[in-house]
Amino acid sequence: MYDRILLPTDGSEWSVAAARHAFALARLDGGTIHVLSVVDVRHFEEELVGTDRREGMSIAEQSAHAAVDHVQTLAEEAGCRVRTSVRQGMPHTTIVDYAASHDVDLVVMGTHGRTGLQRFLLGSVAERVLRAASAPVLTVHLDGETETPSYDDVLVPTDGSEGSTAALEHALVLAAATGGRVHVVSVVDSRALSGGFESGPALPSIRTHLEAYARESVETFRNRATDAGVDSTGTVAVGLPADEIRAFAEDNADLVVMGTHGRTGLERVIFGSVTERVVRTTAVPVLTVRPSASLTTLAGSGRGEHAEVTTE
Repeated sequence: MYDRILLPTDGSEWSVAAARHAFALARLDGGTIHVLSVVDVRHFEEELVGTDRREGMSIAEQSAHAAVDHVQTLAEEAGCRVRTSVRQGMPHTTIVDYAASHDVDLVVMGTHGRTGLQRFLLGSVAERVLRAASAPVLTVHLDGETETPSYDDVLVPTDGSEGSTAALEHALVLAAATGGRVHVVSVVDSRALSGGFESGPALPSIRTHLEAYARESVETFRNRATDAGVDSTGTVAVGLPADEIRAFAEDNADLVVMGTHGRTGLERVIFGSVTERVVRTTAVPVLTVRPSASLTTLAGSGRGEHAEVTTE
């Protein structure tokens, strides 16, 4: 499946939670874990000078090396191939650049929570990576952590878009590899039924059209699951999409796989309105997939499980 998995780490419990998912996915087909820690140079350029800056950088680099060494040990114990790297720069741009230059198939990141300061921290790094990385990104919340991640029930929300179709492809490959089941959900936005307001009388013609489209989208996806030999269920819900997806996920799913609509202009607004909100607010891990995400590297390498260490 995912041959090259990038796992950014800062030594926190959030990144360790993400590591468990990275190891589980790597073990499916002998993938390599790329463990990356980034020393944020902005802290030292803006606040320190001279000797203080050098000492600060030295301490930060030591911490970064300790962080990757810890994850490397965990990866070896899990029987995974591993490469480690410590770099200087802005965290989100360094992560995205590393993913691109190493042709990474998947980025796995821990997130710091879902409210207040924790939401700000998510926005400062993980959300920027979500918006900028070409590779799929799996975000893991600490409050959804499990010692042994499983993907028995995979939720795929669909709006009939190219992005959700790409997400389905990833979900089907994963479910086929793990013997899991795919749950296809399409949410009719209740605001569209009431002329753009969150409450109010539904417009019958609009409701009929949107519900029919949602059912068609669900059935199309379920047919593709059948063709792939994967069990599936289908649900059409009415409500606020992010809220309905989150509620279904937390009751029924081990993983959510969602498409994204892009990263600039109106597309960024669309992304923030649903996918980003689900990432922020659900305890269930979320795999986000761009329409352009290729599945050519997911056919399987046939490599056995063993540890291999390479340090950059």
